[in-house]
Amino acid sequence: MSRKSSRNQGRATRSGQRNRFRIIGGAWRSRVLGFPPLPGLRPTPDRVRETLFNWLSMQVPGARCLDLFCGSGALGLEALSRGAASVVFVDESESALGNIRQHLATLGARGAHCERGNVRQFLARGSVQVDIVFADPPFDQEWSRELCTLLLQGGWLAPGARIYLETSASHGEPELPPDWEVLRRTRAGNVLASLLRPPGPGNELDQTEQVQES
Repeated sequence: MSRKSSRNQGRATRSGQRNRFRIIGGAWRSRVLGFPPLPGLRPTPDRVRETLFNWLSMQVPGARCLDLFCGSGALGLEALSRGAASVVFVDESESALGNIRQHLATLGARGAHCERGNVRQFLARGSVQVDIVFADPPFDQEWSRELCTLLLQGGWLAPGARIYLETSASHGEPELPPDWEVLRRTRAGNVLASLLRPPGPGNELDQTEQVQES
């Protein structure tokens, strides 16, 4: 959902449609939604999203979520479809956020809010704690370590919080702060998808989780 590269702009989905993505599961399953033709913007691939929400199947219902660099909004909308209590969508593009607002209205979504602005500045303000963070920063910038640090310093992470991070596989494994753990990881093309566990009380693994890589 971040601006990965211009060559990915408008990549066709399985249905052959451009600038479209499909909600995979939940109340809005199979709904096809559009997104604006902004340079390099494309949703997280279907296979990666399906894997991610299988990882988070026990955590999403009732969860408070944060969708950073939200772009198309595919991750946050998928979470709402699957029963998340709330999602805050954050992006610098008013065009992208306006499109997400239209989808939220069309779907009759509740508990969603859009914030336009710089992600660094947004996280530095701090806010209520969240249970799940989706983060898909631009692949040409090294965000991983700083992003994790800002989430902790801003008091964003509730006990048991999990962070989903997308990075470029060509750049290797993302650099993380000390004591952060990769619970799950998968790769699709140049997308390296990681599910992270932050340090701190309440963040121990539960019986549904185990550290693994696919």
